[in-house]
Amino acid sequence: MPPRLAQVYFRFVVFPTMKSSILSFAASLFCIRRVLASPTYSKSVDISGAGFYDEFQFYDGADPTHGRVTYVDQQVAQEYNLTYVTDDTFVLRADHTTYLKPSDPGRKSVRIVSNRQFSTFVAIFDIRHIPEGCGTWPAVWTVGDNWPNEGEIDILEGVNNMTPNIASLHTGSNCHMSSSRDMTGRSIGTNCAANETGNDGCGVQFPDTASFGPLFNDNEGGWYALERSSSVIRIWFWSRNDGSVPDQVEFSSSQDDVEPESWGVPTAVWSNEKCDFPEHFGPHNIIINLTFCGDWAGAVYPKSGCPDTCENFVNRNPGSFSDAYFDFSAIRVYT
Repeated sequence: MPPRLAQVYFRFVVFPTMKSSILSFAASLFCIRRVLASPTYSKSVDISGAGFYDEFQFYDGADPTHGRVTYVDQQVAQEYNLTYVTDDTFVLRADHTTYLKPSDPGRKSVRIVSNRQFSTFVAIFDIRHIPEGCGTWPAVWTVGDNWPNEGEIDILEGVNNMTPNIASLHTGSNCHMSSSRDMTGRSIGTNCAANETGNDGCGVQFPDTASFGPLFNDNEGGWYALERSSSVIRIWFWSRNDGSVPDQVEFSSSQDDVEPESWGVPTAVWSNEKCDFPEHFGPHNIIINLTFCGDWAGAVYPKSGCPDTCENFVNRNPGSFSDAYFDFSAIRVYT
């Protein structure tokens, strides 16, 4: 075949076949990429109402954060009405009737720890109300057995009604984050090592003042969602009246599977680029607790606009803690 004819033949006969194959191959790669980038998680536990008593244990030891608190066991919590349930409600609260002398034990409250541990998972927290008030320090978080070497993820946490929410990681050494990440929140720390940052870790301040405190409660709460994998940790928040909340989150009671990649830009994100997640994060328990004063709420109390000293206020003003309670509709975990 003459060279010119061969070029024409190749251009009009061979190339279309190659083009079809290339397009098919590219489409296959795109589909594979989507599968890899958009993992689907299946529901493994659905906790609501009395299910909280089945899925969590009550911690009644000393407060690791040195708060003005006495954590009580399940029997005492139910006796004093510090926890109670309906079909779709679990309330966890502090005592709000007892005047304390300085020599008394701390104010009675509750700290619960999940019986199960999770590694690669998504958790959706449907919360109607969180504790508010001067001196309060509520938190929803996950943590490994060997702290800080197996990591801690603070999902919802704050003190003294100071908004907005701050989500954080706390790890052992050699775990860092870039200051610029694809999220709506603002990075307030890039070194996650607890012992090198005064236990500040690498936090993200949320942009929405309704993510914590009285405004969260005024809006009838909302949804927090956590995704943890070997390569990324992401947290989202949607207020109850937020029209952008995904159906998979809002109607999670009827969702057998979720795909967080479809939920939009997260509020907070941490990647494994400068932090080996499998090395720094072990299996985690979910913890929900309410303490008073202590290492954080007490330390920043003078700057919070609250009256008196933190411990004096907590001791002498039990009625101020009538709104110091969690009200959970449900927690749903997907693995």
